[in-house]
Amino acid sequence: MDTRQLQAFCEVVERKSFSLAAERLGVTQPAVSLQVRSLERRLGTQLLDRSGRRVEPTESGLKLYRSAQRLLALEEEILGELADEATGALDGTFEIGASTGPGGVVLSQILCQFAEAHPALHVALSVFDTQTIVERVADRTLQLGVVGAAPRHRGVEYEPFFHDTVVLACPPGHRFAERTVALSELKEEQLIVMQEGAGVRQMIEDELRRAGMRLRDLDVRVELGLQESVTSAVRGGFGVTFISRSSIEDDLAAGLLTEARVEGLELEREIHLVRASGRSETRAARAFLEFARDRLA
Repeated sequence: MDTRQLQAFCEVVERKSFSLAAERLGVTQPAVSLQVRSLERRLGTQLLDRSGRRVEPTESGLKLYRSAQRLLALEEEILGELADEATGALDGTFEIGASTGPGGVVLSQILCQFAEAHPALHVALSVFDTQTIVERVADRTLQLGVVGAAPRHRGVEYEPFFHDTVVLACPPGHRFAERTVALSELKEEQLIVMQEGAGVRQMIEDELRRAGMRLRDLDVRVELGLQESVTSAVRGGFGVTFISRSSIEDDLAAGLLTEARVEGLELEREIHLVRASGRSETRAARAFLEFARDRLA
C-alpha cells in the first residue's frame, strides 16, 4: 500500500480539510485530493464525507485511519533505524510513556541524563494513567511504557523494571504519622484517591480486596485525578492518600508530608516495562533500557 496516500488521508482526517492537509504536507490541494481518491478507488469504499463544511471520516475511514497510523509509525521507525545504522549516532525522536508514579521523579531524571548522553536525540516523555499508557504502547503511538500496574491487554508484554514502595501520605502532625495504622483506623479518615486507571489505585483496590474490604468501605469522597492533585490536597490537610514514596521524597524531607504504613496491606510493587507484542525495539529504545538499568542497579 502506498504510504504517501495513507499520509495524505491521515492529514485530511486530522485537519478536517484538504487545504490544511496540503499546507502541512507542502503540496497542492489537488495533489492531496488525487491521493485520497486513488486510495478510495483502490479500497473500493468511500473514506471521507465531503458534504459538510468540514471533511469527516466515514466508518470505513475511521477504521483505516487507526491502522494507517500504526503503519506510518512503523515506516518512520524503519527509516529511523536505517539512518541510525548509517550514522552510528542516535538521532530522531524517542517517545516513551509513563504513569505518574514512575514518570514523576525516577524516570524523568533518568531520561534527562540519557538525553545529555545523546545530544542528537530528541526525548519525549508522555505522562498519563496506567491504562492510557498501555493502550498507547499497544497501538504503537509510544515506543515503550513504564507503568505501576500490569492490566491485562493482549497487545502488550510486561517485564519487571524496578521496585517501588507505596505509602499512606498524611499532613504534617497527623495522628497516623510515622506509625503502622490498622484498617479499622483508616475507615475513620477521609481518603483521597487517584482516578480509575492509575496504577496505585488499582494496587490498593487489589490489596483491600485481599484483606476482605472494598474501597467503598472507606471514607472516599474526593477523587482528584493523578498524583500532583492528591498530594496537594493532602498537604492542605484535606485527607490522606496512598502514593508512591519516590514521588513525595522531597515533601517528606521538607516536612510538608508525613508517611504511615497500613497493617494487612502489602504495599511493595514492581514497576513494569511495557512493550507492544511482536514489536522490534529501535536502537534508541535498546540504548535507553541499557542506560536505565545501569542507573537503577
